[in-house]
Amino acid sequence: MSVKDLTFDLVIRYGFQVLGAVVILAVGFVLARWAGNLAQQWLVRQDMEPPVRTLIVRVIKILVLAFTLLIVLDKLGVQITPLIAGIGVAGLGVSFALQGVLSNVMAGLTIIFTKPYRVGEYIDIVGEQGHVSTIDIFSTILEHPDQSRVVIPNRKIVGEILHNYGTIRQLSLTVGVAYNTDLSKALALLRDLLAKNPRVLKEPAPGVGIKTLADSAIVLSMSPWVKVLDYGAAQGELYQAILEQFRAANIDIPFPQLEVRMLTGS
Repeated sequence: MSVKDLTFDLVIRYGFQVLGAVVILAVGFVLARWAGNLAQQWLVRQDMEPPVRTLIVRVIKILVLAFTLLIVLDKLGVQITPLIAGIGVAGLGVSFALQGVLSNVMAGLTIIFTKPYRVGEYIDIVGEQGHVSTIDIFSTILEHPDQSRVVIPNRKIVGEILHNYGTIRQLSLTVGVAYNTDLSKALALLRDLLAKNPRVLKEPAPGVGIKTLADSAIVLSMSPWVKVLDYGAAQGELYQAILEQFRAANIDIPFPQLEVRMLTGS
């Protein structure tokens, strides 16, 4: 048989199979892209974090392409049943070897879909505090005011008690004034300096009032709300403003004094 005849025979025997496989593969690529776009739109509506959204879309595309590849192999006459069985056994072995990783993935999916916290919120979890900078499938990253980062595996978070402060926090500031102070004037000054500080939020409205009557002072309190990132800076600015305003208004900030009497024998 000549080469021409052999080629013609191969084309007749396998040509339609190969052509069908190519068509199926092309359709699979189109379906993978369509499924990815559809998933992307749905995840955007669910307000999913961008890194996680991208990962889920990629996984969906890979699954569609993998299913397409199995169909193509079957079309070409490859026995896929032993292949699937082999993949299953290998997957079981890998799952045992990667138990920690898989538990992180499952915990990450739980966090993603239940949304106990979001990027930008300030949380306290497993003894660590900070604002959430990143949520991915394996871990959550917290940032501290000193720009240091804490990486917490997701499996350590799920099931723990979580304190979520949100995106704003309330300051608790106190200052003592002498008992002869004009309280209306002092409270008005505190409200005024809160209104002038750009870090203090208008809503929720800050609380200003008398906290307690101490031994040597009337203790006034302020409870303004600020953004999480402004927490430390706002506290320092407000205390500085209190000192400056009270000094300018001649409002005394007393300090504890102890009177000692010396008793001598007659």
